[in-house]
Amino acid sequence: MTQSTSRIVKAALAIAAAVGALGASSVFGFLPGNQAQAQPRELNVYSARHYNSDKEFYDRFTKATGIKVNLLEADGKVLLAREALGQKPPADVIILVDAGNLVFGAETGIFQSISSRELRAKVPAHLRDPEGRWFGLTRRFRVPMVNPDIVDPDTITSYEDLANPALDGKLCLRSSKKIYNQSLVAYQIENIGEVKTSEWIQGMVGNLAPASQPLFTSDGDMIRAVGRGDCGVALANTYYLGQRQGGDKGPEDKALADKVEIAWPDKVHVNISGAGVTANSPNPEAAQRFIEFLADESADYAKANREYPVLGAGSDPVLQAWGSFNEDNVNAATLGRNNATAVRLMEANGWSQ
Repeated sequence: MTQSTSRIVKAALAIAAAVGALGASSVFGFLPGNQAQAQPRELNVYSARHYNSDKEFYDRFTKATGIKVNLLEADGKVLLAREALGQKPPADVIILVDAGNLVFGAETGIFQSISSRELRAKVPAHLRDPEGRWFGLTRRFRVPMVNPDIVDPDTITSYEDLANPALDGKLCLRSSKKIYNQSLVAYQIENIGEVKTSEWIQGMVGNLAPASQPLFTSDGDMIRAVGRGDCGVALANTYYLGQRQGGDKGPEDKALADKVEIAWPDKVHVNISGAGVTANSPNPEAAQRFIEFLADESADYAKANREYPVLGAGSDPVLQAWGSFNEDNVNAATLGRNNATAVRLMEANGWSQ
């Protein structure tokens, strides 16, 4: 037997012994017990986004990496409670809408901090957690939307203008129970303080249109009301208008939405949808890779729902037609930190439905 053949035989015997002791799958890294060497085959993703277009991106991730995405969709509060209770299957990634929900998840220890040069480069600092626990993937702007036949858009240059007595009987609002409105009030607290925010809320409540009593439960319904002339102005998220002006909700909604214009404030409040890697993720490296993939595809990921990507306006013609605006760079984490105060001020000043 040659020396070369002898070495091959010895190597084969060593592998056979290892296989016998541990099992072939374990030796070659296919079992969970050998995660450091194994390439994860699946990720469990909990998402509060309910768009079929998102699933197309998950399929693209699978094709690019070979990692299957198991998706569980539910309301954000349900997802956070499910993970906090340790129910199965354990999530690797949680995707939530609104910075308030992301901050709540981070403060309850659901997310782990990750260090990703790619995410720091692609997601602006004000759209991610300072401690790296969550990262924005799309931007959502909550802004005044007007029927120019009733309210001149040039008369609204700030959120505070919605409390102007000239708008008496012309303003429509959504329920204070929706976190979108809570985050807007949290933003105002940061900018103008609690006293002025309280006065602002009182002024808006005093300007409510008959159509907004009781308050609306849907941004889509508010946009229809503005288009019909039931309201002169309403506060809504941009993607609701984008979906309707883009024809995504049918011709009747498009006809009404085309009568609506955005009155961009001088500083525009931004909110986000975003994601984090869970503290108990069995596959944290693959989970981070998944979020990096979504951030890399942010323009297309956002376009599917008429949202803004984390940078720029993307290629969506509806968003581009709205023109430029001045996005305020208050860190999204502030919206969560101020949430409890925002809820208290809303209840104390009549925005309580």
